[in-house]
Amino acid sequence: MKLVRKQAGARPAAAATSPVAAFLGATVDRRAFLKSSGLALGATALGAALGPTMMRRASAATDAGTHASNAAVEIKRTICSHCSVGCGIYAEVQNGVWVGQEPAFDHPFNMGAHCAKGASIREHGHGERRLKYPMKLVDGQWQRISWDTALSEVSARLLKIREESGPDAVYWLGSAKHSNEQAYLFRKFASMWGTNNVDHQARICHSTTVAGVANTWGYGAMTNSYNDIAYAKSILMIGSNAAEAHPVSMQHILRAKEDGAKLIVIDPRFTRTAAHADHYVRIRPGTDVPFIWGLLWHVFQNNWQDDSFLQQRVFGMDEVRKEVEKWPPAEVERVTGVQEKDAYTVAKLMAEHRPGTFVWCMGGTQHTIGNNNTRAYCIFQLALGNMGKAGGGTNIFRGHDNVQGATDFGVLADSLPGYYGLAEGSWKHWAKVWGVDYEWLKARFDPNAYDGGSGKPVKPMETSGIPVSRWIDGVLEDKALMTQRDNVRGMVFWGHAPNSQTRGTEMKKAFEKLDTLVIVDPYPTVSAVMHERRDGVYLLPAATQFETYGSVTASNRSVQWREQVIAPLFESRPDHTILYQLAKKFGYADELCKNVKVTNDEPSIEDLVREYNRGMWTIGYTGQSPERLKAHQKNWHTFNTRTLRAEGGPLDREFYGLPWPCWGTPEMKHPGTANLYDTSLPVADGGLCFRANFGVERNGVNLLAEHSYPAGSEIEDGYPEFDDKLVKKLGWWDDLTDAEKTAAEGKNWKTDLSGGIQRVVIKHGCAPFGNAKARCVVWNFPDPVPIHREPLYTSRRDLVGQYPTYADRKAYWRLPTRYASIQQQDFSQDFPIILTSGRLVEYEGGGDETRSNPWLAELQQHMFVELNPKDANDAGIHDGQDVWVEGPEGGRIRVKAMVTRRVAPGVAFTPFHFGGRYQGKDLRERYPQGCDPYVLGESCNVSMTYGYDSVTAMQETKCSLCRIKPA
Repeated sequence: MKLVRKQAGARPAAAATSPVAAFLGATVDRRAFLKSSGLALGATALGAALGPTMMRRASAATDAGTHASNAAVEIKRTICSHCSVGCGIYAEVQNGVWVGQEPAFDHPFNMGAHCAKGASIREHGHGERRLKYPMKLVDGQWQRISWDTALSEVSARLLKIREESGPDAVYWLGSAKHSNEQAYLFRKFASMWGTNNVDHQARICHSTTVAGVANTWGYGAMTNSYNDIAYAKSILMIGSNAAEAHPVSMQHILRAKEDGAKLIVIDPRFTRTAAHADHYVRIRPGTDVPFIWGLLWHVFQNNWQDDSFLQQRVFGMDEVRKEVEKWPPAEVERVTGVQEKDAYTVAKLMAEHRPGTFVWCMGGTQHTIGNNNTRAYCIFQLALGNMGKAGGGTNIFRGHDNVQGATDFGVLADSLPGYYGLAEGSWKHWAKVWGVDYEWLKARFDPNAYDGGSGKPVKPMETSGIPVSRWIDGVLEDKALMTQRDNVRGMVFWGHAPNSQTRGTEMKKAFEKLDTLVIVDPYPTVSAVMHERRDGVYLLPAATQFETYGSVTASNRSVQWREQVIAPLFESRPDHTILYQLAKKFGYADELCKNVKVTNDEPSIEDLVREYNRGMWTIGYTGQSPERLKAHQKNWHTFNTRTLRAEGGPLDREFYGLPWPCWGTPEMKHPGTANLYDTSLPVADGGLCFRANFGVERNGVNLLAEHSYPAGSEIEDGYPEFDDKLVKKLGWWDDLTDAEKTAAEGKNWKTDLSGGIQRVVIKHGCAPFGNAKARCVVWNFPDPVPIHREPLYTSRRDLVGQYPTYADRKAYWRLPTRYASIQQQDFSQDFPIILTSGRLVEYEGGGDETRSNPWLAELQQHMFVELNPKDANDAGIHDGQDVWVEGPEGGRIRVKAMVTRRVAPGVAFTPFHFGGRYQGKDLRERYPQGCDPYVLGESCNVSMTYGYDSVTAMQETKCSLCRIKPA
């Protein structure tokens, strides 16, 4: 197939500043393009195959538009800003111009590898399709304005909404692209505005992971690391197409395979990852729980479970066994489509090749029962005793480069930084850290109470806000039915792609109803063009992460430092600078940065780190000082690429990036925790047990660990979380200094700002958060033991009666939420094909950045739908033909047909990275001049439908219905 650089409909652009200019207007095949662009190795350039100069430095004359310079080339160390692997990059800078890059061969994560996106990351440093200066929409036309005008007008409009409708009428939508420090400041900023209507992309990618995993054993994050997969003897991947979504991670998976590990891939679609599998199983979308219970049926039938591990460290497996008994092979096949021999083979492979690791991604999370799926995955690992050991664990592949960090730092509608929640005590803790009066902070919120759904009035300050998945309904819903004073009237999209969200037709209506829409981003995004507004829209150009500095947390919890590569381009400003400037307009800049030095309106990143070090005791973001993080950045080469532990040198025995929890103060020099819940190591050396977060007993049954404890523990059994009373009872109080005693009196391990309780507890070999059993029964969730429920839009009407969804809910995350009222309608006759979605290797997220990158734009020029030959033949569709993909809620998209056996009959797949076209209409003319991405396409989420997880309000994007017909 030829790749053609199309000109039709595109505006004249400035002269291209990269080698792709040679291809404009030309026809090239994929191999020729990759060879000429320095990407001849394809999607993943593995370090072992690369020479020392994979990407050659462009001349300063070409990139800077000046004569060649003899100025010295500076080498800056930075981290790729695409996915969560966290690849290291050496950026070459000359005369302030980013002139070249090299993959970091000494970086412990990527070891010299890059995917196509990482290899072209330098385009961010001089991308011509960037948003270059502040703009506003005036009578349907974009008008350039100054920063002073933009800040004044935006602040005036938002303050007017606040005065008329209360602080909850403005929604602050944050970003997984912020650094840790910017994410932390963003949540603090929203808190001081007076709202919990703040969220970010994690809600719609891994919120069900965080909730499900945290409620199983304590922390909702990847337990091990990409690198640690090399120790696995078996690898089960479900709903994860790492070869495209996390390409560089595949080298760690393939390392394990080279050492004999068995790779098992479970997916509705035969993906590029599945092509590497020893055993591939196709599953009907939305049937993860029956499939996992089908595996456990074989485990229990053959006594493959780890009884000793279960007795010592797990609560509630007997309740799971009762549910598993309902899923014999015949029922599993009836519901999932998986034959008994395949389920048996998978279970046997995992049982006979331990330790085994379990990998999942959004294929498992984006469901109305996503929290059930993630808990079932955890329970499977517990049954086999695969937790707390190298080569085991649940290796959850997060999406964006800092979606883990943004989640940790509380850019969430339901928590303050560090997963402290929204209780009064949590607010008082952070008020103390921030140095502000709690009563002042409380007065910033709407003081009224509203019906929370149970008839009990709740106040907004201590009530979860509207999640980003439901912002549309925050705008459109009848306000009399909402748990807040008024509708959302002002939206601030700060580094977020709206086309990554479902219900596109209703989203367009919501955009058009808003009083004010503010977009803060390096690119205009689909937010700027999807609607037909003529005014009330502002574009503020944010700097990329290469034009500032700070830390970012990879999926494995390692915290990495980025150097600033270049100064902000055009008129862009760093996100934390814009936050501070808005806070000045709103009147709380002094409170926002009370502990932070501000220079030329830019808050000190180092001071922000030191401030959150004083508050993030729950998950151990307290030991990673700026100095320690910078030292790790300068010593990439000293870390073992399997264990991630430094071998000699200035950081001897520390784990790379000080993965949280990094307990105590920086002075304690805790090495970080590479593998969570590993009792073979002392806590002081990175060991850990399961967290005691759910009490000490349940209905008279012990919840604490039995005869299991981290190495060196003075308490050789389970114990609760530590507070001042327990420390005194154990006779350890006098180990605290006098100053620590004063600070720790009446506190616990997560509210003692001195860190004294943590220091002393770890000195005695114990985990500050206690030592408990993981729980298989989450009694505070709608389904305490995970069960199967059919999707709202299911093609299997014969299963609805036996496996129904939930009842509708009056108030859920402040909004009425529908379940049964949708499922009871039969859409399957008119919309017979299951529609699912996923990633491509060329693009990332909503695609605004990557489709604006000429190197990547050449590689994938069309939005498409994959459909099976049977479905194509039945509909009279040919490969490459334009087709309509129509959803049952009225959304329709015009895309190219890709006829392929990758998908089964009755299933269709679309990528979700496209935008700029809407239901057949090209929106290119709506972009500001010169800011339209090279490639536009329909957003698959225009056809995607209603549906939200029962715990986190995660959107359903992996199992809807559609019909496909020729255009």
